[in-house]
Amino acid sequence: MKLQGKRALVTGADSGIGQAVAELFAREGADVAITYHTDAEGAAETARRVEAGGRRCLVIRTDVTDPASVEATFAQVAKDLGVLDILVNNAGQAMSGMPVAEMDDAKLELILRVNLMAPVYCARAFIKVRRAHGGRGKIVIVSSVAQHLPTPESAPYGMSKAGVGSLCRSLSRELAEDRINVNNVAPGLIETPMTSDRFEDPKKLEASLERIPWHRAGQPDDIAKAILYLSGDDSDYVTGHTLVVDGGLTMQWGGA
Repeated sequence: MKLQGKRALVTGADSGIGQAVAELFAREGADVAITYHTDAEGAAETARRVEAGGRRCLVIRTDVTDPASVEATFAQVAKDLGVLDILVNNAGQAMSGMPVAEMDDAKLELILRVNLMAPVYCARAFIKVRRAHGGRGKIVIVSSVAQHLPTPESAPYGMSKAGVGSLCRSLSRELAEDRINVNNVAPGLIETPMTSDRFEDPKKLEASLERIPWHRAGQPDDIAKAILYLSGDDSDYVTGHTLVVDGGLTMQWGGA
């Protein structure tokens, strides 16, 4: 088992990628704390899957955009699960169809707070935990191919993901002496509740798949496996890296 005896926190783990990560981590030997915001039923299903893998699961309702809520979550994890070894910043907020000229401030702030500020708040709390216990540890942030590609009518989403890329690089240098690895995973089109509108419209789906050289959407497990690699010992010499998992989408983009 690649994570035997480890303890991980996965944010936004009530569905999709976060749920797949929590389940895979449990199969690989980790106890897992998960956060959710509104989907208590989904979080309960994730907990069931983790426990079916023979590991402990701690479920916490968290507002990752609120520093106080994040700090309270880390305090609860320390009390009820133990010292964290791994942080997976997965919680995210999608958007589309809103040009900058028409965007209201509340929508702009939501995207930036969930996708960019929340990883900062969680990383800050995790760094304190690891430094108090001699350093080492793994931070993995779920980014998006949007950090590399233009995102018309969802510019703040692309901005937030590009910011996460910068955060990863900066933190990797800042935490090198602590031997805390910091990496991103940038998914392409993945079949999750967040992208359901694309899959419910055959024309939209066909147009999307035409841009992907592998001609299929990714599944949450495709991303979970990449996150597992960056969370385990096999990646100890990898830091400051963005691992793109997109079936070749970014390689095709300019010529599509």
